[in-house]
Amino acid sequence: MNRNGGGRGAASTEDMLEAENNRLSDNLATKVSTLKSLALDIETETNDQNRYLDGMDGEFDSTRGLLGGSVRRFDQMLKSGKHNRKLMCYLILTLLFLFIVFYFLIGHVTRG
Repeated sequence: MNRNGGGRGAASTEDMLEAENNRLSDNLATKVSTLKSLALDIETETNDQNRYLDGMDGEFDSTRGLLGGSVRRFDQMLKSGKHNRKLMCYLILTLLFLFIVFYFLIGHVTRG
């Protein structure tokens, strides 16, 4: 009689341990699935960001070319003589005037 009672207790413990193991296994499978989904989302986001950065690189190269040409022309204008200095003075005053106008317009829009 002792043997049968002990056998049932051992079988009951094994069933309980197996049920616990199955529950933990299912929990682990859910977590692994979630991690896999996150990893795929991170990969997609990384690929999108890399494409975006590659596009920005091309645009920066284009801008660098435009600014380089503008700086060269500006430098030539400065070195060319007094007539261009008068023109440069008008250009600087015009830019200063535009800066002040935009400063007040932006200040008025943000306050209003």
